[in-house]
Amino acid sequence: MRVRGILAGVVASAVLAGCGGGDPADAPGETVTVFAAASLTDAFTTIAGDFEADRPGTRVRLTFAGSSALATQINQGAPADVFASAAPAPMRTVTDAGNGDGTPVVFARNQLVIAVPKGNPAGVAGLADLTRPGTKVALCAEQVPCGAAARTALDAAGVALTPVTLEQDVRGALSKVTLGEVDAALVYRSDVRGSDDVQGVEFPESARAVNDYPIVVLADAPNRSGARAFVDHVRSERGRTALTAAGLQSP
Repeated sequence: MRVRGILAGVVASAVLAGCGGGDPADAPGETVTVFAAASLTDAFTTIAGDFEADRPGTRVRLTFAGSSALATQINQGAPADVFASAAPAPMRTVTDAGNGDGTPVVFARNQLVIAVPKGNPAGVAGLADLTRPGTKVALCAEQVPCGAAARTALDAAGVALTPVTLEQDVRGALSKVTLGEVDAALVYRSDVRGSDDVQGVEFPESARAVNDYPIVVLADAPNRSGARAFVDHVRSERGRTALTAAGLQSP
């Protein structure tokens, strides 16, 4: 079971309150705390809103970050009910530590695209174009799922690429494009779908780096019944509709 004692501030700084905000006075039984991969921000915000609307008095607290960082927090004792990862590897670190309640279930898949500013001013058409002199590229660090997927795709294309920055989650990589700090970034389709400032360039090697997204109720979930209901909602037809609308694929 998980080791207790993680500093509360570490967790609190990462938490984005679910729809309706985050009142610390909420009773534990009325709150479902969900740790989710950053690439699920748009989809899970919608899903949480639907879940709350169906259950008056229930609040969903969402923490979005890199899957590996979330897994570490869970294994160090961060209180949460549900973990949704952007790849199986971070999930395994949680279940191998005995912190999952049952077997994780794959609920979605995601695929990489090259994110470029609207209009694609650099004329990027594929991975090889990212190596052109003067082209600035952002990648995720390889220990997080989007970075591992990027490495698989680049190796499949035979492209050696030196990024100007390595980000700790996919939204960090995307922000470098939206802020004009880089010419391109490797992110998920779902991240591009949710942004008005960028567009996605598809590339064939992305088919070699499709990520499965597993979800699990946590062993020490303070609200076990709420956690199971949330997982069921994610896997329901309504949940799948929200995931598809956000650019994710069905498993």
